Amino acid sequence: MSAQLRATAATLCYQVVDQGKSLSDVLPKAQSKLANSADKALLAELCFGIMRHLPQLDFVSQQLMSKPLIKDLRPLQYLIYIGMYQLKYLRIPDYAAVGETVEAARLLKGKNLTKLINAVLREFQRRPELFEFADAPLPVQTNHPSWLVQQLQQAYPEHWLEIVAANQQKAPLWLRINVQQVSIEQFHTALADDGVEFSTPVALLPQAVLLARACDVTQLPGYDDGWFSVQDVSAQYAALLLAPQAGERVLDACCAPGGKTAHLLEQAPTAHVVALDRDEQRLHRVYDNLDRLQLHAHVIAADAAELGQWWDGQQFDRILLDVPCSAVGVIRRHPDIRWLRKKADIPALVATQQQLLQEVWRTLKPGGTLLYATCSILPEENAQQIEHFLQQTPDAQALPLAPFHPHTTWQRLPGFEDGDGFFYAKLTKKIR
Repeated sequence: MSAQLRATAATLCYQVVDQGKSLSDVLPKAQSKLANSADKALLAELCFGIMRHLPQLDFVSQQLMSKPLIKDLRPLQYLIYIGMYQLKYLRIPDYAAVGETVEAARLLKGKNLTKLINAVLREFQRRPELFEFADAPLPVQTNHPSWLVQQLQQAYPEHWLEIVAANQQKAPLWLRINVQQVSIEQFHTALADDGVEFSTPVALLPQAVLLARACDVTQLPGYDDGWFSVQDVSAQYAALLLAPQAGERVLDACCAPGGKTAHLLEQAPTAHVVALDRDEQRLHRVYDNLDRLQLHAHVIAADAAELGQWWDGQQFDRILLDVPCSAVGVIRRHPDIRWLRKKADIPALVATQQQLLQEVWRTLKPGGTLLYATCSILPEENAQQIEHFLQQTPDAQALPLAPFHPHTTWQRLPGFEDGDGFFYAKLTKKIR
């Protein structure tokens, strides 16, 4: 792994944590400039590793440096973290981890700091006890920001430690079989013939396939023919819970990147599905996914809460409302979320969710069904949000989430069924 790769990783981590950019945006762009798939994987490993262990790496570096690097030198601070991460977690020879990291400093205009970086990493090698955090502050012990630790302790006093532990794990790779293009048995056989190890651990989701290890999904059998989609197991319940029927008008109100839109059509190919998203750039992913899966929806770039932008007055039989949220349920899949999201963001998100619920509810037929979903585990975005809506909406009634869950709300925590944190609530509009 070259010095240039380490320098790139340090720059990306700086852009995420210090400049507030999403790793999902900056990492693929950097990977596209690399020809070697192994280099792409290692770049991702370094970036994701720093995001997962940032407080502990910072805590250790504070004990090895008189003061942190600031301002224009901040990328070099992340380079030090990258050096420590290699020495602690990766099977890279120590001499290469240290030597190439020091060389990367020159590429980041840190020639004058090469001796410092070398000394810090050498001292880190000599003092493994620095990576013991039993007496450290909770944010360091858990690798989570203090505000989120407090929220989780309050909401889940008996499970918060399990949640932060699950968030530290690497998310597995789940597939959803498109039964409109291939049978479940045919796809299983194709994977086995290609030597791909997999399992189907969720009895109620026969289309869900868990791969034993991550891979380039474009090389799996049937990718170009639309045999499958990549979708976490928790998200695969959405279309099944909404249960669209043939010929119905169905709204996917916040649809990008389109995985749930496609699943709705796979369940009911003759349904008239309207897929909305206010982010026109993200809709490119929706079109790409639908094209590959050979499915069709009426895709519109619009804010679902602004009915005048898009609604023609015809009410929907079923609505999937997967609202913008804090996304703290998918931290294991997107570890940078814990550094991008702030406590102050939550009230504005809750207000947006309330507005979406109120406005989109108007487009639902009497007797129709709305499925509210988030990838959050914060009660104010989930159960409390639904409770408030039911109190304010006389014609709304909660429904059990049968056959998958006996209650009217379902909070799935990270790691359950090896899935992401997710929330579902099912509502129907009373017929007067």
